[in-house]
Formats: sequence, structure tokens, C-alpha cells
Amino acid sequence: MSRKTWLITGASSGLGKALAEHVLARGEQVVATASSTRATTELAARYPETALAVKLDVTDAGDRVAAVRAARERFGGIDILVNNAAIDFVGALEEQEESDYRRLFEVNFFGAVALTRAVLPGMRARRSGIVVNVSSMDGLASLPANGYYSASKFALEGFTEALWQEIEPIGLHAMIIQPGSFRTGIENRTKVSGEGIEDYAATAGAFRAMMSSLSPEMFPGDPERAAEAIYQAVGAPELAHWVVLGSDAQRRIGVKLDQLRAEFEAGRELAFSTDFPGAADNAVL
Repeated sequence: MSRKTWLITGASSGLGKALAEHVLARGEQVVATASSTRATTELAARYPETALAVKLDVTDAGDRVAAVRAARERFGGIDILVNNAAIDFVGALEEQEESDYRRLFEVNFFGAVALTRAVLPGMRARRSGIVVNVSSMDGLASLPANGYYSASKFALEGFTEALWQEIEPIGLHAMIIQPGSFRTGIENRTKVSGEGIEDYAATAGAFRAMMSSLSPEMFPGDPERAAEAIYQAVGAPELAHWVVLGSDAQRRIGVKLDQLRAEFEAGRELAFSTDFPGAADNAVL
């Protein structure tokens, strides 16, 4: 079987790093990208034949073009794109600075979208390829103090759901990964944005206060096990569209789905009451 080439963003730490190491250990080829290449260069040095470290700030158009070109020149193209790079800011929606939440969307959503668009032409030409977009349990079940992060992941999930409907008829695939809380050091990289507002002390404020006391033991997920799960999901005979990782993600998403189903069913009569009489029979979708 020929080696697959993976391009993984945010591969210098966390799930991205764990996945890059796992894929390389399995004998595959990896273009490990990050805005800083110190960690990815060390990884590539251990796998000189199958790894390539590339600087990639996903918000930089020039970096994106250069990364795709480097993958093509070294390995012939990209078989699996993993949009993993992400940042987070904590604070109530009213508290957070506009510059911060706009930057968050540029990385978490627009960067992933732009890189996907850059990779798709090569995949379409080969009629083969998988786009893996790393969302979060927050991408389906939002929490106070993390609303902008959740919104960026909600957007990524909507984009991915439309994407797989467009590309599957031509032999490509896209999937969403929804991780819970993993021991990736995210508690040290997440930043607080804006000044606290007293009215939010019991909601977003409580989350802010908790940030200073977080420890790795409070995160149940094992990044190495997550990497194995993603690798297996990408190589499965029947490819999934949603892959939930972590007991906390399974639990929280389950609660959200139950709530949504209950309100959906309760609103059935109201929904139908807003149609023109008999118009439902002619609906386009």
C-alpha cells in the first residue's frame, strides 16, 4: 500500500502534535505545520524521509500557498488535510475585545476555510482526498465565557457539512472531529479577553476564576489515544462524518441533542402553522 501524505496544521503542540507523531510512527508522510517551526523541525529530524516541517500561519495567504507547494514538491500532493490549528479567548460575549474575537475567527474558521480551498484542486484532480476539520464539543454545545470560540467551531461544522455534500459525489470526503477536554496544555495557552463585568460574575466570571486553578488532571482525554482514534477514523472502510472523542464530549453533546430533540418535537405544531395551506407538499428541500 502506498503511503498517504497528511498536512496537519497546529502540529507543534496538543492534538496536532500527537497526531503527527502517530501518523509518522505508522509509516505515513506528514507535512507538519505551525506558526513556529521549533517543535515541528525536531519532529521532522526524527523522520527525515517521511516528515517535512513547514511554517504556516493559517491566516497568511502567502504561507498557505507555500505550504501546499512544499507538500506537492516533496511528496507529490496532499491526501489528508487536517485543519487543527485553533486559538481561544475566555470572557463573556460583551466583555471580550473585538480584536481578539476577530483574530479567533481568522484562525479557527477563515484560516481552515482558505487552506481547504487551496488543497481541494489537487484532491479533485486525483479524485481522492479527505478533509478532517477539528471542531470541539463546543462546536455543538456552547458554554458561557467561551461563546466566540464556540461560534467559530459552529461555523466550521456548518462549512464542513456543506463541503461533504459537495465533494463526496466526486470521490472525496470530509469529516468533523469533536474532541472534549484533552491534556494538551490548552489551559496554559487560553487567554482571557477584556475586563470582567460584575453582572456576569456567576456565569462567565466563574469560568474566568476557574482558569487559574486548572490542572492537567482535570482533563480526562489522552491525546495519544485521540490520535489513534482519528487515524482509525480516516482509514475506516466506511468513513464517518462526525467523530466524537472523549467521555465528556459524548456526555455534553448527548445532553444538547436531547434538549434540541425535546424542543424540536414540542415546536412541531407551531412550525407547520406558518406555511401557506398545502404548500408543504411542494417544498424544494
